[in-house]
Order: sequence, then structure tokens, then C-alpha cells
Amino acid sequence: MHIITYKRIREFVAKYPDSQSSLENWYRIVSQTDYASFSHLRQHFSSADYVDGFVVFNISGNKYRLITAIHFNRKKVYIRAILTHPEYDKGQWKR
Repeated sequence: MHIITYKRIREFVAKYPDSQSSLENWYRIVSQTDYASFSHLRQHFSSADYVDGFVVFNISGNKYRLITAIHFNRKKVYIRAILTHPEYDKGQWKR
């Protein structure tokens, strides 16, 4: 899968260094795998959820949320946001 953009991961890690290993692990797995569907993705990420058209990943033991738009047919993953759990709960990312 082609992930757009790694810059958001770098920016988030600069602010929350404890997220680095989890985000790098997510990036490595996703960038090296061509997922055909959401169910195929859930084989690697069982806690991933489909929320309002986005795929949401729990990061660092559910401390953070990685929100993506995935186009399985085009093999593209767009990182929409990486948030702390309290930021995610506010729901502003849906707008």
C-alpha cells in the first residue's frame, strides 16, 4: 500500500515520542502489504474500526488514534489525522 503522507507521523512523533515505535510498526506493516479489503486488513489489525467512511487504528495500546482513508482498489492509504484519545472523542475530526 502507498501511504500518504509520512510527514503526519513525523509531526505527531515529535509531539508524542512514546508513539514512535507503534506508528513505525504500523507504517512498516501497511506499506509492505497490499490489502484487498477491510476484512483482509483486519487480519493484521483486529482492533481497526470503520467509522464514518474512515478506518481508525488504535495506536500505543489505544492511547492514540490513527485516522485513515483507504482506497483498497487503488492501494492508497491517506493519513487524515493522528489524535490522542481525548481529541478523538471530541469528534471534530469527522468534519
